[in-house]
Amino acid sequence: MTVLAAAATTAPHESTQQAIGYPTLFLLVLIGALVPIVPTGALVSSAAVVAFHQTAPFSLALVFVTASTAAFLGDVTLYWLGRRGMGSKNGSRWLEAIRSRAPEERLTQAQDRLAAHGVAVLVLSRLVPAGRLPVMLACLLAEWPMRRFARGNFPACLAWAVTYQLIGILGGSLFDEPWEGVVAAVVLTVVISAAPSIWKRVRSAK
Repeated sequence: MTVLAAAATTAPHESTQQAIGYPTLFLLVLIGALVPIVPTGALVSSAAVVAFHQTAPFSLALVFVTASTAAFLGDVTLYWLGRRGMGSKNGSRWLEAIRSRAPEERLTQAQDRLAAHGVAVLVLSRLVPAGRLPVMLACLLAEWPMRRFARGNFPACLAWAVTYQLIGILGGSLFDEPWEGVVAAVVLTVVISAAPSIWKRVRSAK
């Protein structure tokens, strides 16, 4: 009876979490793709931790579908806005936002790699911290049509969602309490995001 009572109490609580959590995750990842100041990787990892500790079936699958779909739609929308800016005489604030987050050195590297390896670079760009926008701008400057960008970006978003979800599952499996797993996942994603810039500074200081 105790187990049944606990399950009856947990189910409505989880249903409420899911009803609020998945739309919120979708919206935040979508916004993060358009305005790259939201730590979307940490959001996905945190959502995966919570889903890992839930009893409802397919919770982790729903996190994956929600995150990858939102990331894909956000990227495609930003690329479409960037293409409009490229065709406009005065550009656009969206194009300027992409340019401002794509330093000249990174852009040159992205253009060289894109010319050499094509879509594979686009797929990898979402897995490299701060790699998405330079490659997106390189695609814009190379005048990739929307269809070609979308074809390459789709597996990129799937790989990105899987990677950060695995980080969340790792965090969730190490701790009994969801909040502890969330903290661990967020710390790990922050370390991963900061590692390239720290390494670059260390190399420059030598």
